[in-house]
Amino acid sequence: MKYVNLGSTGLRVSRVCLGMMSYGNDSERPWALSEELAAPIVRKAVEGGITFFDTADTYSKGASEVATGRLLSKFLSRDEVVVATKVFMPMTPGENGGGLSRKHILSAIDASLARLDMEYVDLYQIHRWDPRTPIEETMEALHDVVRSGKARYIGASSMFSWQFAKAQHVADLHHWTRFVSMQPHYNLIYREEEREMIPLCIDQGVGVIPWSPLARGVLAGNRSRSGERKTTRSGTDDFTDYLYSQPTDFDVVERVADVAGERNVPAAQVALAWLLQRPGMTAPIIGATKPEHLEDALAAETLQLSGEEVARLEEPYVPHPVLGHF
Repeated sequence: MKYVNLGSTGLRVSRVCLGMMSYGNDSERPWALSEELAAPIVRKAVEGGITFFDTADTYSKGASEVATGRLLSKFLSRDEVVVATKVFMPMTPGENGGGLSRKHILSAIDASLARLDMEYVDLYQIHRWDPRTPIEETMEALHDVVRSGKARYIGASSMFSWQFAKAQHVADLHHWTRFVSMQPHYNLIYREEEREMIPLCIDQGVGVIPWSPLARGVLAGNRSRSGERKTTRSGTDDFTDYLYSQPTDFDVVERVADVAGERNVPAAQVALAWLLQRPGMTAPIIGATKPEHLEDALAAETLQLSGEEVARLEEPYVPHPVLGHF
């Protein structure tokens, strides 16, 4: 496993990040694993050199954070592990139970730390943009979270480039903490972030840690063009239907399968290897509910695609509407 700096910070992270969304309980996601079933996968991740783990308060209504804290403490010391979580989604009833107000952020970080059973998180990310809260209020509250020692760095997830640039400008203007990472929706099927967000991050020294690098399993072949659903997730994940519904998406899926067949490796390895070779990429956030999912991610980190293979993989792409910002 290779390790790199997260953007322009001194924080070292593994080139593959394990997403913890699928661990905790199946209250929201039928494919999610209990802590007991997730333990062998997390152990295998650690043995493979992964030290970077991403979760969010909203996953399984907090159960993912609980499982994350318990599982990681079994295999790594706190100084060895890099833990990221997120804030924004509603977590309690009422008008102030979600969003990026000062009230919610300061409440949410304490709740996340209690579930994780940690004194701090390494990376505290805003899960989405909050149009109802002035960005000045959000950035000052996040700065105070860092100054209080409850987070080492802050990051952001899917939003428009102008929003991200505005947030960074506000932080600079007031000498507050800047975002050091961006977690965009990015994979071979959805490449709209190449237009503005990824170039912005490269220019500004911001680490890029994309979510859904396998298009929620579509690039790995969990569903077919004819509509066949081959896994529990593909049969129950409505969000996948929303994100990947263009007929041309399967032109990309089939091209990945062709290149993978020539290489005699699983399609997931090829799709992840492509992303790892893209400019500005720090660490894709992969999901794993089976040992082979993790094995593919670890193998992709060393799989080198040729320029001709990359061109073939990219050739079928067609533009998409903005997907995943809301």
